[in-house]
Amino acid sequence: MTDEAYRLVGTPRFGGLLVVADHASNHVPTDIDLGIDPALMNEHIAIDIGVAGIAEEMAAHPGVAALLGSVSRLVCDTNRRESDPAVIPEASDSHAIPGNRGIDREERLARFHRPFHAKLTELLEDAPPALVLILHSYTPALASAPDELRPWHCGLLYDEDERGALAAQPLLEADGLIVGDQLPYSGKVYNAAIERHVESEGRPYLYIEIRQDLIEHTTGQAEWAERLGRICGQVALAIS
Repeated sequence: MTDEAYRLVGTPRFGGLLVVADHASNHVPTDIDLGIDPALMNEHIAIDIGVAGIAEEMAAHPGVAALLGSVSRLVCDTNRRESDPAVIPEASDSHAIPGNRGIDREERLARFHRPFHAKLTELLEDAPPALVLILHSYTPALASAPDELRPWHCGLLYDEDERGALAAQPLLEADGLIVGDQLPYSGKVYNAAIERHVESEGRPYLYIEIRQDLIEHTTGQAEWAERLGRICGQVALAIS
């Protein structure tokens, strides 16, 4: 199922796994001009590199569905609250986004933000999953310190409900991974999806950020899809 704001891959199932990857696309509709260098659309400010491939690979298995954002986070960032100025950013990582200045923000939110969240609410209510996997990726190094590689292979985020993170961390570490607890970001700050859809409703979830150099190619995406499918099953059982 495809909408201008989202793509649904796989078939949702009660007691299954729902993968949410809202930064899965760098698409910009033809009637929107961001006014930036097209090369930036292949960087992290525009898309979470690698997450679409992982989500699609996971959703090829029975009992797994994936909701993917269909537009770039520069068009509308569905992982931000509507009240957050960065939901339609006028700048990102020191890059100006002139095409987002002076626009009808209400129209942009109604067109992309609300349909995505309405669909996610529908999926969670109509076929409650055993676990929600919130999937993101992050850059290997900060732009301000390009020679300082972030050491974590992945990070686990949460706000008040740490059950999923606590269950997943030893499983990921058993795979030989360096796991960041609330790193490189904190779920207490980057928590719009957590707050609105899972913690507010008491739904079991796992929020993971994966370092992009590990999943920028199909081999890494397949490896992480297998790993997350296996670990999510174990996490769902542990916290049910």
